[in-house]
Amino acid sequence: MDDVENEREEVTPPGYLRTYLGSAPGVGKTYAMLAEGQRRAAAGERVVVGWVERHGRSETRAQLGELEVIPPRQATYRGITFPELDVDGVLASEPDLVLVDELAHRVPDTGRERWEDVAELLAAGLDVTTTANVANLESVRDYAARLTGVGVVESVPDQFVRP
Repeated sequence: MDDVENEREEVTPPGYLRTYLGSAPGVGKTYAMLAEGQRRAAAGERVVVGWVERHGRSETRAQLGELEVIPPRQATYRGITFPELDVDGVLASEPDLVLVDELAHRVPDTGRERWEDVAELLAAGLDVTTTANVANLESVRDYAARLTGVGVVESVPDQFVRP
């Protein structure tokens, strides 16, 4: 029994991860993530938005409401500057819950994947709510690319979203 408990401790991070998994872009994952953040903030938790993609949707902007947004850090890659999730800024804000949209994303200036940044937040004991598409799961991304003709997309290890 001790071996099983030790093994579970090794794979279960201190923070809790909830992933809103959708079938395609635009199905409401970001909206649902922000709604959860609003509910938890109303219940007294300190909620911050580490990263959100609004995609020009007024409903998403409205759902963001008064949630605190951690300003992005600036990442420079090949002479172009991009806004990116500021892991250090999130950690410094000491939230109970961090909302991080678009789990399957490559950070251009580091070569890291956003899920690795989220793993760092979880390891620090923060709860994280995030979003991804089914096609972003490693186990189905090649199949989804063949099926849709879109090409291979950025991916997240299945075991990360399903520990």
